[in-house]
Amino acid sequence: MYTNTTTTCLDQQITALLQEPTTTHGLARALRAAQKELTVHRTHLASQRAWPNGRIDDTPRRVQIGGGAHQIDGYFNIDIVPPADLLWDVREDIPLHDSTVDLLFSEHFLEHIDYPRSAKNYAREAHRILGPEGRLITGVPDAAFVLHQYPEGTDDSGKMIKSWYGKRDCLDHINTHLDLINYVFRDQDDDPTYHPHFWAYDHEKLVQLFTEAGFSTVEPWDFDPELANPKREWGSVYVVATK
Repeated sequence: MYTNTTTTCLDQQITALLQEPTTTHGLARALRAAQKELTVHRTHLASQRAWPNGRIDDTPRRVQIGGGAHQIDGYFNIDIVPPADLLWDVREDIPLHDSTVDLLFSEHFLEHIDYPRSAKNYAREAHRILGPEGRLITGVPDAAFVLHQYPEGTDDSGKMIKSWYGKRDCLDHINTHLDLINYVFRDQDDDPTYHPHFWAYDHEKLVQLFTEAGFSTVEPWDFDPELANPKREWGSVYVVATK
């Protein structure tokens, strides 16, 4: 059984390889991805040691998953990076008790976990922890929105680039509407600050995903800026799934 010492040694070896001038670009990309996962793994194991049965003692009624810096008052925030009330890798599970949550919220989180394994597991876990008639509100970048404008492109292309990537260093690489589509589908593939997109979603796909997990209804959600991040409204699709 490996320990934190093992992962620390691996981390050090990766850092040394990244500093080698002979390390190729492809290997460096793979190593940086592995290094991120090692950090996630260590954080998750630390939380697991505190809750070895996989369930925390608290039973919050309102929960946000993967909110990053967008914390919501009155919600218990679970994420793998701070700030969060609990640091946990929810690709593995959600460490809450069965049928204890009234409302589970996430936005621009689902596209950052792999499909089908982690995405479908997350949907099943969300269904498990929600009580009767509990609600899951999910928002993601709307793939249909950006695809609808291909191949001609529209004036909205410039608005998308400014709204989604205006503060990033990738603007010189978005030269066509297809480039924009590629960023939506696999954004931030090798960026040390951001996390890559692993899957793209539209309304139909969200309905299928959550229906398969057991939710009784999946409907469009009317955007509420008091709950969701106002910066996310444009170009996103939101649904509310009811258990």
